[in-house]
Amino acid sequence: MANVPTTTVTMANLVQTAYDRMVEFALRSQPLFRSVADKRPAQQAMPGSSVVLELYQDLATQTATLNEQVDPDAVAIGNPNTVPITLNEYGAAVLMTKKLNLFSLSDVDPAIANIVAYNLADSVDEVVQTILRAGTQVIRQNGDPATVAPTYNGGTLVGITNVSTFSSKAVRLAVAKLRTQKVWPRKGSMYWCGIHPEVSHDLRAEVGSAAWRDPHNYSAPGNIWAGEIGAYEGAYFIETPRAYTAVDGGAGGNTVRVFRSYFAGQQALAEALAEEFHVVVGPVVDKLMRQRPIGWYGVAGWSIYRQEALIRVETTSSIHTGV
Repeated sequence: MANVPTTTVTMANLVQTAYDRMVEFALRSQPLFRSVADKRPAQQAMPGSSVVLELYQDLATQTATLNEQVDPDAVAIGNPNTVPITLNEYGAAVLMTKKLNLFSLSDVDPAIANIVAYNLADSVDEVVQTILRAGTQVIRQNGDPATVAPTYNGGTLVGITNVSTFSSKAVRLAVAKLRTQKVWPRKGSMYWCGIHPEVSHDLRAEVGSAAWRDPHNYSAPGNIWAGEIGAYEGAYFIETPRAYTAVDGGAGGNTVRVFRSYFAGQQALAEALAEEFHVVVGPVVDKLMRQRPIGWYGVAGWSIYRQEALIRVETTSSIHTGV
């Protein structure tokens, strides 16, 4: 008589798929752009739906000599410039059911709180970057930087092609314009730069005596080993995948992905707060008390405070795949 083995097939009900109860979060990037807002109302008169900041105008230089017997004419001080900031409510909420909490293999309460808190920082940072992208000063790279210099407040998005990469020339131009416009640096004598990693690659891949790599070979090789830009040409760099990118019309009808990098000095961006952003645990109000709300909320507004303290650089990246 043949043996009949007991197998995973004959006792299939005892064989189950095992799950790890530790559920990982999605990959995340560090919020960055709200930190640019270093100007806030200092003596706000009252609560309001908007806040107006003002900037005095300096007198024009007076270089003519005085006559000791003639009383000079008085000159009027210019009307202060105004910067309005409109405050808006921002927030989001999720509703977790009791049944999910009872049936879930993992403890979902702290996970949902974590996801909501990250959504707060992620969303606010995106709102702030939208304000930064509206700055009036722009440097565009129309063509290969090896042969075509970037232009300040010139060029077009259409002129950005698949060879219009970021270079040291753009850094030098941005820093020179900020210094010319008497913008206060953010750290020591250096300006802040937020740059996409795929744009950073092109800067670090430059070759030649006026490029990023040569001085780092001899004076700061640690930056090369770590893949960091560090401080360079009067700016210190922070890499972030949050830097805005979009497909814009290229020359000849081509589509090219354009990356935005930002250079900023002090008081480039102003922020007004009515209520700081925070996580909100709402009341349970359904009849059987089975649905628990949790969300985030805040009331704030942002505006570019000094246009001369913010420059946007528009280039493409040589390593970006697709459009």
